[in-house]
Amino acid sequence: MPRYLIERSFPDGLAIPLTDDGRKIVEGVIANNTERDVTWVHSYVTPDRRRTYCIYDGPTPEAIRKVAERNGLPVDRITEVRVLDPYFYLP
Repeated sequence: MPRYLIERSFPDGLAIPLTDDGRKIVEGVIANNTERDVTWVHSYVTPDRRRTYCIYDGPTPEAIRKVAERNGLPVDRITEVRVLDPYFYLP
């Protein structure tokens, strides 16, 4: 399955509370993603919470765009990526 880096902008900042409401939001995102065979691996969030860099596995960029739309999430850019492990080169 291809892996993608999804860049997102949140002008007002990303707000997912660390409460049951936040858990429900995340569970909903994950459930919507599975309908298109998309897996949210993890995300990086800037300190001001205005940008995220998310790692997803999915069949196509279009599948990722569709679940983002369903989840109400912006998509600035989708880039297919591969892992480069620097320790692979060391003895």
